Parts: sequence; C-alpha cells; structure tokens
Amino acid sequence: MPVVVEPSVWWFEVDRPALVLGSAQPIGHIDVEACERAGVDVVRRRSGGGAVLLRPDEVLWADILIPADSPLWTPDVSSSAWWLGEAWREALTTLGMDDLHVHRAPMQRSEWSAQVCFAGVGGGEVMLGRRKVVGISQRRTRAGARLQCAVYRQWQPEAHVPLFAAPGPTLDALADCVAPVPMPFAEIRRALLDALEALAG
Repeated sequence: MPVVVEPSVWWFEVDRPALVLGSAQPIGHIDVEACERAGVDVVRRRSGGGAVLLRPDEVLWADILIPADSPLWTPDVSSSAWWLGEAWREALTTLGMDDLHVHRAPMQRSEWSAQVCFAGVGGGEVMLGRRKVVGISQRRTRAGARLQCAVYRQWQPEAHVPLFAAPGPTLDALADCVAPVPMPFAEIRRALLDALEALAG
C-alpha cells in the first residue's frame, strides 16, 4: 500500500499458478506439500478473506486504489466496496451478462468461506443468483483503500480441492460457487475502465 494513495487501477497478469491466502488465513487450511507437487506457489495478500487460486489465463486480477479524501471513500467498511461492485456490474452488463446484482448486506458465510474466498459473499461483490462473479477484498489505511478484485474466466473446482488440508472443501461444495466470465481479458479491462471513468464523471 503506497504511503500516498492516488486514484489508480493496477492490472496484474498471472504468469504461474499461485494460491493467494487472505491476510489472517491460517496456513493450516492448506496442504503445502500438495501445492508443491502441483507446482502452485503459496503466497499471502495483505487483504482479508479466504484463498484465491490464480492460474494463467483463468483469472483477471485488478487492484483499485482510492485516497481517503475521495468522494468514494466511506468509513463504513461493510458498505465501502458497494460503489466498486456497481462499476463492475455495469461493466459486465455492457458485455452481455444480465441479471447481475451487487451484494448490499452483511457478509454471508458458508461452511468453506474461511478457506475459499468465492465460497462466501461480502459487501460489494457481484453475484449472478447465488454464484459469485467478482470477488473483492480490501486493505485500508489512513491514506486510503486498496480494493483487490478477482474475476474467473474459467472455474475449475477440481483444481482447488486437492490443495486444501483435510477436512477441506469438496468438489460438490465448490461446484456452483462461481459464475465465470468467459470473455477476453482485454474486453473486461476496457469495460471496467469505462465504467470507472463514467463514475468519476
């Protein structure tokens, strides 16, 4: 997190598989040896939530930064990502994804949401029915907020299950957690930037 936060969008390209743990997630959730055998790095982000499996060409990752004096900033953490969820919803709607909604209620946990980010639902995340489309976590300081976003272009729960320590999530438990966005990353990026620019006025 920069000392001085400027409004920014940071795009990240996944060049090798990695399981990204939340800031406070116990390493005991993970079968580290299984990750090593699968060639999956285990790393930790500074924002909260469960693990996100990143694999090349499967996940779009973006960080959105706003300073604390931004009109988009709110001290209420539970609603602080709603605006970003709306931007994502607008972007994906322009790409032809209908019936999306932004979660504007308390965190909804499931049996496996502490282990897997996309198995629960937090404020501002974008949903298609009961399936998550955009996952959002955030890190906040006095200077501003860094909102980390993940969108799966492909969802393969069978790649997740072996990486978790027993008793871990089952294939059935994760099968319907995610609504993937099967579109080129460039189109998704452009649509989000357009939505953010419209929001900024």
